[in-house]
Parts: sequence; C-alpha cells; structure tokens
Amino acid sequence: MRTSVIQTSIAVLCLTQACLAEKVSTQELLRLARTRASGLEQALRDTLGEDNIAKGKAAAGEQGDFVWALTSDKGPSLQINYDPPIAAFLAGGVWVVQATLKTGTAYKYTWIADGKPIGGSNNLAAFGPDSYAKSGVPEGKLTGPIEVPSKIYPEVKANVWYYVPAQWDGVTPLALQVWGDGQQFTGARPGQWRILETLDNLTAQKRIPLMVSVFIQAGTGPDRNQRSIEYDPVTDTYLHRLLDEILPVVAKAVPMRNDAYSRAIQGLSSGGIMAFNAAFTRPDTFSRVLTWIGSYTAIRPTPGHPEGGGEYPTMVRREAKRNLRVWLQDGSEDLDVNPGSWTLANIGMANALKFKGYDYHFSFGVGEHSDAHGAAELPESLTWLWRGYEPSKTSEEFVQDAAEKDQPVWRIVSLNRK
Repeated sequence: MRTSVIQTSIAVLCLTQACLAEKVSTQELLRLARTRASGLEQALRDTLGEDNIAKGKAAAGEQGDFVWALTSDKGPSLQINYDPPIAAFLAGGVWVVQATLKTGTAYKYTWIADGKPIGGSNNLAAFGPDSYAKSGVPEGKLTGPIEVPSKIYPEVKANVWYYVPAQWDGVTPLALQVWGDGQQFTGARPGQWRILETLDNLTAQKRIPLMVSVFIQAGTGPDRNQRSIEYDPVTDTYLHRLLDEILPVVAKAVPMRNDAYSRAIQGLSSGGIMAFNAAFTRPDTFSRVLTWIGSYTAIRPTPGHPEGGGEYPTMVRREAKRNLRVWLQDGSEDLDVNPGSWTLANIGMANALKFKGYDYHFSFGVGEHSDAHGAAELPESLTWLWRGYEPSKTSEEFVQDAAEKDQPVWRIVSLNRK
C-alpha cells in the first residue's frame, strides 16, 4: 500500500512538473512581455531555458517583435548594435526587455550590468514576412541526403539534397542555385535560417525563377580539414568536384539549364570564397554569386597563390572583368585572426568590384561571423540576384547600376577607439 502511494505521488509530481515546464509559442511570449503579465517569468524559463537566460543568450522573436531575458543580481540594460542601452524590467526573478526591430537584417545584442557586458555579444536575425511560411503558398519538395563519393578527392564523400518548386512541371529544365554548407538549410520546418520558406514565397511571387536548389555539405574523409581543403584554395579543384561529380547526380532526376545566365552559387565563410572562386574561375558555368561573411583571407595558401583568398581584391582589380553579378554581405564585428581581417577583406572586395565596374551589392552590418544577417535579408538578396531573369534568354551583360557608380568607395570613417 505504501509503495503504491509513493508511486502515485511521484507520478503526480512528474505530471505537475511537466505542466510547469510547458513551453509556449513565441507569439504568447511576446504577448506576455508586452502586457507584463504574471505568467511571463515562468513562460520565459520554460521556453527559453534557464541556462540561456543565465548566460544572456535567451531571445525569441517573430517578424521584428522580440523579447530578451536575463537573470542578474543587478538591474541590467540591453544594448542592440551601438544604440543607447534599453533598461530591463523585472518579471519575478528575470530581467526582461521587449522591443520591435526593423526586419530583413540582423542585430548584435549585449547585456550590460554595472557598466560591464554579461555573456558577450550575440547575433540575432530579424526575419521579415517573406521568410515565414504563408497560407496558400505551396511547399517545394526536398530530396536527400544523397551520398556522393569522390574520385577527385579520394576517400571523400558528401551529402547532397535538392529542392524543386511545387510549380515545376517535372519536365522543363530548371535554373540552378547551388548552396554551400547546404546541410544547415535542410532541416525540419521552420528552419533556423528559413531558406526553404523563403524559396517557396519568392517562387510563388515570381521574384525568382523556377529553379532547383542543390544543397551540398562539404565532404567528409580521412582529413579533418576537408572543408577547408575544398573551399579555401584559389584553384579549380572543387569546381570540378561540383561540375563533374555532384551536379550530374542531381541531373539524373532533375533536368537543369547549363547556361551561366541561369546558374547561381552561394556560400558562407570559406564557402563564400568557394562560391566566388567558382564563378570568377569559370564565368561560363556560374554568373550569379551570393556570399555571406566570405573568407577572402589567407586561410589556405598554395604555390600559385601564397596569400590564398587574400589575393582576390587585387586579382579582381587587375584581371579582366568577368560577366558576374555579386552580392556580398559582412559585418563590422567579423573575425580578425591569423589569416586576416574578414571585415577589411570584404570591404576590399566591395571596392575592387566597384572599381572594375561589376554589377555588385555590398550589404554591411554590425554582426559577427554569423549566418544571421545573410539569412534575414535573403528575400532581398535573391530578388536582387535574379532580377530581370527571362527564361527565354541564355545570356545578359551585367553592368554596374548608374546609381552605384555615383556612390563613393567604401571607407572606414570611425574607429572603436579615441
């Protein structure tokens, strides 16, 4: 009898704890924060997690409305980018800030108490409406992962996924968008970076063409640095891997166009230089380039390029102009380490592309080495990258916009020291 009573008590206690630890939706968190309702503290703890709250990394938001939470002995404030700090209000034992931010970009935020930062800085994507699933917009179909072995890189294999729009007739060859480090974008919906949702919305709005997105994970093999081996050198080796081994596997199921006018490539960090290198080396294969936090630095020198990707700003200036359209993104807080400064390298790339007359756009924010900015502005960048596309054409001369020609070169006009 006593054992039965104890077991029943434990069951009731577990059930009670489960109820207390029930997560709430982001919309409900925001409502509780806006109204400063009595259930806010528990909802924040259950949904955002005690550890994240203690470390100053707890945030949730939707379409520009955000809530942040922190446990601290002293009343803190929240600094977003370089704006004046916002004082927090106390909800039980948790300090809270609720604010609305402009969407389609990313932010850096830091908690401050007694004049000192708590937990370091964090990057936060503020997604706009085109990054969220919409009623009536059909979802495309994702296939994969497909394991693709390599002869170019012996003993190396890579996972590949492909995504086709719901509107495709299953016959017409599609335009192509390649995504480096593609495993990050193929998880369950809603994805962290909302790539599939964005593709569905832009396709339905006819802001991008019907195209197959090929998501490629960097290879795995005996060398733990395989991603760098593939992405960072200024060579055409990985391009051959892409063109000769990976895309033919997808082409067995999805016919795709071969004209460079209909093909784009994206990458982030080392994948950013991979994407640009592919198009700069073979502009007959890719003409549209999207790079986030690109590593135009000396990560992997080769005999022919002793400064590695750090040579690209000079190469772009000195070599013949390729017929490319390029969107660059980086942040003022990006890496500054042994191979170089990512921020200065991307500014150098932007100025080189401007100097040479390329059709380019430079999106410069305050973020660190993070996907957040690139993902948040994806509806804008993909629309820009594919603007004016006509399926009946196989070529177009990309020219620098007249308004961009009138702009000054990119300068660093202030520093973080007196």
